[in-house]
Amino acid sequence: MKTEFGRIVILVNDYDEAFDFYEKNLGCKKFFDLTDERGLRYLHVGFNSESNGGIWFLKAETEEQKGRVGNQTSGQPVFVLYTDSFEELMEKLIQNKVNIIREPEVTPDSMSLNFLDLYGNEIVLVQLIKT
Repeated sequence: MKTEFGRIVILVNDYDEAFDFYEKNLGCKKFFDLTDERGLRYLHVGFNSESNGGIWFLKAETEEQKGRVGNQTSGQPVFVLYTDSFEELMEKLIQNKVNIIREPEVTPDSMSLNFLDLYGNEIVLVQLIKT
């Protein structure tokens, strides 16, 4: 049996502004972008073509959903992003004035920091150090 990660869902206020943030700061690419006959948009983004895993932006429609934009996990990280270019991504976040809420931490095994996306979702950026 094969099981793999598909998409995490992030509630957004606007598809295009969400994509712009993730593209500009994390290098996301559109994997799938379709609006159906009912006007429902399906925007799936990811970090590289080697993985099927990614993010499905879902526009908040109800008042309850709108109240959860940026707070889907009650202040806990929404996901952890692994990279082999920690310093490059960190510099991009700094240049773009992204809110870094936990300064970079370096241990013998990893480098990490926590930042907020445009809605306030906390994301952890990690680079594992190979010995």
